[in-house]
Order: sequence, then structure tokens, then C-alpha cells
Amino acid sequence: MGNFEIYDIPLKELSEGTHEYEFLLDDKFFEELEGPEIGKGNVEAFVSVKKTAHAFEIDFDLQGSITIQCDRCLDDMNLDVDCEERFLVKFGDEYSEEEGNLIVVPEAEGAINLAWYLYECIALRIPIRHVHPAGECNEAMVAKLRNHIATSADDDELYDNGEDEEDLTPLDSEEKAIDPRWEGLRKLIDNN
Repeated sequence: MGNFEIYDIPLKELSEGTHEYEFLLDDKFFEELEGPEIGKGNVEAFVSVKKTAHAFEIDFDLQGSITIQCDRCLDDMNLDVDCEERFLVKFGDEYSEEEGNLIVVPEAEGAINLAWYLYECIALRIPIRHVHPAGECNEAMVAKLRNHIATSADDDELYDNGEDEEDLTPLDSEEKAIDPRWEGLRKLIDNN
């Protein structure tokens, strides 16, 4: 894990009011953080810390792009980042994360490091399924996928790479011999 002291916010030293911070989350940040999802990126992080009598409101506004792996072809792909997040920080005896975006920081420490929270804010915005737009996937990998999958009508859109539907069937599937044990099932399906 890298050195992330620049992301420390000295909460105890802040005067009442709003304090603004700006960070650049670049390739080095993502590499040193060693997060599982994001390998590279260029994200500007605007952080606002508002100190009130008993708590701190921290707002993130993150804008930029990250590089993640395409689920289909495994090549790198860019994903735009535009997210906002707010959480509340209070002092307590020991560190804990409570429900509703509440973080308790030990009063003895008096500071919070935002590096992981910034990363998490971005990582949680990555779609569950992230693939290149149609036609942009690595052709060699898509061809290998077609050779190793059995496609159905539902799968056609998953492996559509801007090609005609007839091209999506496995390349070596020229009427393969069917196991006789399954022939009876095929007849039942065809009759319905």
C-alpha cells in the first residue's frame, strides 16, 4: 500500500465552516491503492468538509475516467466517472462505519484519510456488467468465445459485436452429432 498522507483531513484542526480540497486520482493512485477493480484512471476529486458543532459533513464530487477490464474480451476499456457522495463523520472512542454513511473516527487521532473512500465511491459506480460498445471488442477474443460457447437466442445479444446474428453461432457448430441420451429431450422441446 502506498503513501496516502495527502488524503488526510485533520478534522480536529478545522475551524467551523466549509473547507475545500482538491485531489487528482491518477494512475499512480490506483496502482498504489491496489484495488481489485480499477487499474488506471484520471479523476479529479473535489472534496468539501463542513464542520458543525458536533460533526463533519464531507461531500465528494468526482469527475474523470477510469480504465477497467472488459467482461467480454478482457481488454482495457475506459469508463467515464461522474459521481457525488456525502457522508457524516463524528468523533468517538474507536473507528467504526455505521449505517447511513456515518463514520466514527477516534477522537485521539482527530483525522480521517479519504483515499479508500474516494476509491470506493468510484468502484461502487462501476456497472455490474461492463463491456465495450458494439463493434469495439477484441475480435480475436470474441472469435474464441464463439468457439467455446453454446449460444441461445438470449445469448445472441451478449456476444453481439456489431455483426449479423448468423455470425454469432459457434464457428465449429456445423450440425454436431447429438448424444443419443439427449435426442429424446430435443424431440420433446421441438414438439412444444
